Amino acid sequence: MEAAEAGQVNTESRVVVEACVDAIDAALEAELGGASRLELCGELLQGGVTPSAGLIAAVWERIDIPLFVLVRPRTGDFLYSDDELDVMRRDIEQVKALGAEGIALGALTADGDVDVGRLGPLVELARPMLVTFHRAFDLVREQASALDALIALGIDRVLTSGGAPTAAAGIAAIASLVQRAGHRTIVMAGGSITASNVGDIGAATGVREVHVRGAARVTSAMRHRREVVSLSRAGGSEYERSVTRAEEMRRVVGRVAE
Repeated sequence: MEAAEAGQVNTESRVVVEACVDAIDAALEAELGGASRLELCGELLQGGVTPSAGLIAAVWERIDIPLFVLVRPRTGDFLYSDDELDVMRRDIEQVKALGAEGIALGALTADGDVDVGRLGPLVELARPMLVTFHRAFDLVREQASALDALIALGIDRVLTSGGAPTAAAGIAAIASLVQRAGHRTIVMAGGSITASNVGDIGAATGVREVHVRGAARVTSAMRHRREVVSLSRAGGSEYERSVTRAEEMRRVVGRVAE
């Protein structure tokens, strides 16, 4: 699929469903479940970082839907040093070389504004790929002016929960952003969107795209287990994962198609 096509709203469906995934099995399940597009990340439990080149290439070889890749050099805030920006530039070049249709990125100033000066060159470097400004948008000082700044930069879409903990809680703000953006950019809703709330969020906000996990708990097939040792700092277990599943994705896609 050409990059230009990947950024267009799918007029055959009420709402485009972008699946956020961090592993090859999740990517394949998301496509099987009817997702319109993938955003590939690493370390989703920590908010997401840039995935490995190996994962990007492996996923891209196996899917037939558009692929966007998260460009985020570390977890934490979005105030980046010169060294971190250099990492982002290298990652953008790698993603472009691997053939992905788009990237998702973000950069803020210490005062909570969009870092236009640093973001602009990254957007230019990314072209002709499409560019999403990710949920760093939900940490800005003032969303209306941030949206205007991103539109001026030519950002193709903005992912947001409306500055709320979840998209369901940010419905009013998302609706306002959709109206403000008009046809100048796409506002994509994201933040704990599931089959149970995606219909209401779409109807109340007017968004044409949503960002979802469609995940379920999957138990490890390991027979030998050493439960007293854990490498996870998030209180998780090596023997259970939260992974996008085709059945969950179908439920979401089914609801937006109603």
